[in-house]
Amino acid sequence: MPPAIVPPISRVAAKWVRRASSAGAEYEDGVKNTTRSWQAASVAGERNYVSGVTAAAQAGRYGKGIARVGDAKWKRNATEKGPARYGQGIAVGEPEYASQMAPFLEAMGRVDLPPRGPAGSEGNYGRVMAIGKALRALKTAR
Repeated sequence: MPPAIVPPISRVAAKWVRRASSAGAEYEDGVKNTTRSWQAASVAGERNYVSGVTAAAQAGRYGKGIARVGDAKWKRNATEKGPARYGQGIAVGEPEYASQMAPFLEAMGRVDLPPRGPAGSEGNYGRVMAIGKALRALKTAR
């Protein structure tokens, strides 16, 4: 039996870039018009997620993946992709950032701080601790 005919990787990769680069509208359409609940499916799959992550951690796959990629690839991808996307992501995320940060700022504003001591005094750490406790209580209650 003859071997399978496989196209060269350069042709496969070029086709992937060509097709995937023009698929933004289809991606958006798929998200907007799905009839399946992302939330319900994600909740239903939580046990599988935990099982998969646990198995991967126990097998050392996280570390193996990091070793496979290495610093050079991480840096190349971060510098070639990140800067162009960073500002747009921040701008799009502003309302979410504000809604998630507001409760923490409000909690900080309700903390009765102990009196301020001289600069560098040990007593000033009590002020930080009071805020830290309030923020931790809010976070764990969410």
